[in-house]
Amino acid sequence: MADLLTELQERLPADRIQTDPDVVAVYGQDRATFEKSGVAALLVSPRSTDEVVAAVQAARAANAIIVPRGAGTGLTGAANAVDGCMMLSLHKMDAVIEVDPINRMAKVQPGVINADLKTAVAAEGLYYPPDPASFEMSSIGGNVATNAGGLCCVKYGVTRDYVIGLEVVLADGEVIRTGRTTIKSSTGLDLTGLFVGSEGLLGIITEITVKLEAAPPPPQTAVAYFADLPSAGEAICAIFSAGLQPTVMEIVDQASLRIVEQFFPMDLDTDAACLLLMQASPEDQPVEELADVCLANGATFVHHAADPHEGEMLLEVRRRVWPAAEQLGKSLLPEDVAVRRERLPELLAGIVDIAARHDVFIPTIGHAGDGNMHPLLVFDENDADELARVKAAFTEIVELSLALGGTIAAEHGVGTLKRAFIDDEIDPVSLATQRAVKGLFDPDNILNPGKAL
Repeated sequence: MADLLTELQERLPADRIQTDPDVVAVYGQDRATFEKSGVAALLVSPRSTDEVVAAVQAARAANAIIVPRGAGTGLTGAANAVDGCMMLSLHKMDAVIEVDPINRMAKVQPGVINADLKTAVAAEGLYYPPDPASFEMSSIGGNVATNAGGLCCVKYGVTRDYVIGLEVVLADGEVIRTGRTTIKSSTGLDLTGLFVGSEGLLGIITEITVKLEAAPPPPQTAVAYFADLPSAGEAICAIFSAGLQPTVMEIVDQASLRIVEQFFPMDLDTDAACLLLMQASPEDQPVEELADVCLANGATFVHHAADPHEGEMLLEVRRRVWPAAEQLGKSLLPEDVAVRRERLPELLAGIVDIAARHDVFIPTIGHAGDGNMHPLLVFDENDADELARVKAAFTEIVELSLALGGTIAAEHGVGTLKRAFIDDEIDPVSLATQRAVKGLFDPDNILNPGKAL
């Protein structure tokens, strides 16, 4: 640490460096409390690309590991400290540099909060669609590093679909610019795509150019209860088979309905197998069409609300599941798996079976429109027997997703939480190629080692 501190002090203003162990520890752990972090040597909080370069050069001179960090809202341990590392937090690089309404682009620093970007572009009549559940506190840099998703993915896609250019500080301190500033370009290889979702393994993102959409009209909302999971699955598939385009399609299972009703009474039907929450833009189709398809496929009750305020109130059912689970006073381990839409009923039924066999409470919510489920394992981490059962259930949910042709990580990333399963999804040739790319960009393995790959 002494060598690293000396190198940093020679290159950076004193207020960019923090050595207080209590403060450093706060920045060394993301929200994946299930994944224990190491002990970082110190924290650096640069305010510019030049200062990131200086920090990287200092770390190299001191043979120190660098762990980049955004807002710390990740759920896989990807931003957790490695023993003796330099935590590099980008939270002070929070400027919206430019909003370009003519070309519908925005240029931002990585510490900009997702919600703040949405607000900034809305002032120009524009819309930035990616909306992870943590959008009010997660940073754009972290969203890019994990290729974050969200509720609107079913229509608009994920973060990757909106990143058109990056500025990145590489492991040797060099700065690279990728992508484009024009609406389209076919020059060169897609290096931008390499960095999106790379979890800090290839470089430190210091500037991001995103594309924007015209602001859509206020959405309409519909809800549908189902008595069984297969009927809900049939309705989901029927909606897409009919050519309809929801902007949001969320599912809330019975266990989730019950804890929300317990802590936030909303007169929910807690006997239903699940609730399907849907939104549609009137420019696509009336939301009643989604509700009608649900009725035709076994929904026991439907309701549609054209009023945006009422629609937001209905979506609160989905948003309150995690806060309700926190009221139980136990630890939470969020899963993030996805399957093709037609396999969703099998995944949901399998999760219910896994929960029962292992005697673990697992309320499940997720983005039904793109097959991405978030089972929430609730447990007492001080109970060794329960902890063992939770780990077994967690593994079986991952294995079930793979058996159904799905993925182990739909939108949260891999981090350390899912790293043990990556060989089960990615074939050996592809994985070797990806690790070779890591070696090319970071031959000394100083950037976030032990994560993702």
